[in-house]
Amino acid sequence: MAPERSDLIDLLDLKMLPAWVKEPTATDYVDRGEEDSGAPRRQPRTRVPRSRMHKPGRPDKDRGARAQDRRPAAQERDKRSKPQPGPPPVTVRFMPEARALENVVMQIKAGALAYSLFSLARLFLQKAQRYEVYLAAKPESPLFQLGERGPISVARQFLESNAFHLAQEEFYKIDIAQTEPIKGNFTSVARDRLSGTLLGPTNHHRYQPRLRSLYEQRFSQRMSFADYQRQIDIVSDPALVEQWKEEARTVTTYTTLREEPPLAFNSAIAAERHFRKAYLPGLVRTIEETMIDGLTSRQMPDRILRRLIEDAWATQNRSPSQMMQKLATGFREAALHIFRDRRGMLFVSPIRVRAFAYEQASVSPQVEAILQALAENPRTNRKELAGKLIVDVANEEAESRKLALAADLRWLITEGYVIEFNDGSLDLPRTKHVTQASGLQSAQSASEALALP
Repeated sequence: MAPERSDLIDLLDLKMLPAWVKEPTATDYVDRGEEDSGAPRRQPRTRVPRSRMHKPGRPDKDRGARAQDRRPAAQERDKRSKPQPGPPPVTVRFMPEARALENVVMQIKAGALAYSLFSLARLFLQKAQRYEVYLAAKPESPLFQLGERGPISVARQFLESNAFHLAQEEFYKIDIAQTEPIKGNFTSVARDRLSGTLLGPTNHHRYQPRLRSLYEQRFSQRMSFADYQRQIDIVSDPALVEQWKEEARTVTTYTTLREEPPLAFNSAIAAERHFRKAYLPGLVRTIEETMIDGLTSRQMPDRILRRLIEDAWATQNRSPSQMMQKLATGFREAALHIFRDRRGMLFVSPIRVRAFAYEQASVSPQVEAILQALAENPRTNRKELAGKLIVDVANEEAESRKLALAADLRWLITEGYVIEFNDGSLDLPRTKHVTQASGLQSAQSASEALALP
């Protein structure tokens, strides 16, 4: 489906940013919470009050209590001292999305302006709809994908453990209905502290299956089942009890889509059991490289791979060298021209810029005056240029002089002798074999006897 117009790039509001300017930009990535990051909750250090410090005559049982108080802090120090695993050996590269690039090429070709390649690269990285992400792994440490177009992970076990949750809509028709209200007098419910999910009373027949299912789907890669059980709280809030009763009324039916006659299952546990027996074997495949769209890269269920892409995006957003290279290649293939200005910054233009050769052309004094003014005043805009060249002129003649100046500028710009940037500034092309100082002297000597009529 083609992206909406708002997803494409409008160059009208593009600012020309010098390469050395590091502007803060708003990101679409949100701060990662503890649950999203997958990091275990860090326990606060236990500080022993002074009143409980050992004093002569204290009984030995106080010493044991103090040792038990210090144990969590010691365990936390041991945990931090262990070497943390490094990022997986996966190469991440960002590329412009084809339709967004085509849209930008059309806008550039429609005018005669030059655009900063640095700014364009940052513009492509601002929204996920405008770029694609290339992932490549080494043969000895490949990536894994669920089916032909499913989620990608650095670990096969992660996909196998979460395969039903990730791919259930491809294999089952899911129907949700409301049943009769739950009967019984319940005074408390169990709540998962990590996700806030209400699991129900511990003596209810659905409690244990729901507890195990939630663990397998969301937390099995993070901790053991025994550790996960310690994250369960028993709360006696009547409002939460009523909330659980309302949620428990919802019954989900799973009907197979790939079997005749279709099979129906009245619970996620039964459907997952069927899925693992009928579909999961052979569903996870090994890949060494792949291309995913930007939106998918920001919603990957594998938190390790998602964080790796986020970190690579943050690095590229500060210095988008990869995107600049890809844009330059795409622009050249579209017959656009890449050049450096006199300060060494890269730009793209529909016009091939070239230095004016005085010895090979005979031009009017007005044109030569424009070149002289721009050589002395780089990045001058049209209004400032007119103020320098049209002076001491009667009002009735000033308008005609402005029109003549606009016509001369148009010829110089379309021929590539003058560059007009998207911020409205004007400048001369960079000379390859002559320094800027000697080039300025050449321009001055060629027009030192110039006098405007």
